[in-house]
Amino acid sequence: MSLVQSFAPHLPYLRRFSRALTGSQSAGDTYVRTALEALVAGNVQISADEDPKLALFKMFLGIWNSSGGVLETDGEEKEQSPSARIRKLTPASRQAFLLSALESLNLDEVAYVMGLSKDEAAALLTEAEADIEKELRTNVLIVEDEPIIAADIEGLVEELGHTVDSIAATRTEAVKAAARKTPGIVLADVQLADGSSGIDAVSDILDEHAVPIIFITAFPEKLLTGDKPEPAYLISKPFNPENVKAAISQALFFHNP
Repeated sequence: MSLVQSFAPHLPYLRRFSRALTGSQSAGDTYVRTALEALVAGNVQISADEDPKLALFKMFLGIWNSSGGVLETDGEEKEQSPSARIRKLTPASRQAFLLSALESLNLDEVAYVMGLSKDEAAALLTEAEADIEKELRTNVLIVEDEPIIAADIEGLVEELGHTVDSIAATRTEAVKAAARKTPGIVLADVQLADGSSGIDAVSDILDEHAVPIIFITAFPEKLLTGDKPEPAYLISKPFNPENVKAAISQALFFHNP
């Protein structure tokens, strides 16, 4: 199998990354095409021993950075759109954030792709997360029937600088809370106190408000059925606090009002 063939399964993800990095589908696809042309022409060398996806992304960023890659701008674009937020991050922290948040690379992989030490990569991610948290502070609705778990989630939310407006234990309470004040994000359990469903509560809320949703549940199988759209953000209980924080930042960052 040739190197180009080994990269084929990863090209959709590289296009996704490139489009997010450039802020434009056409510009993103152009950069990917340029990188592949350089690879086919032999202008860049990649070892067959490298992980194909990591090698592909590393090669792409090498070309992007050496060519003075820039973000496309659109004067009519909403300033609260994800690509507008990406433009506000410094180039290196933007790359690190997208590799981590969008492509789910771990810290060692981010460092490898960017040609940095692990500490340097961690510093860039911290910088990006701080900038995002500062810009995206919002009000939160927690839908959770266990008081101790609700208090834990509330603490995590407040550590990020957000404000918890309401904690609802039932579908009815959740819908009423969202009606009183539109939440900036909803964190919801699936199985609620009175036997009602957090899934139904979220569906009711989304009928009236376009807000990002994170499910935090001990019953992920109820959402991962494969027969209907599945949530982008799903955290299993017992949860890792850092995973919850990261999901909140990512959900807010990539939400397009």
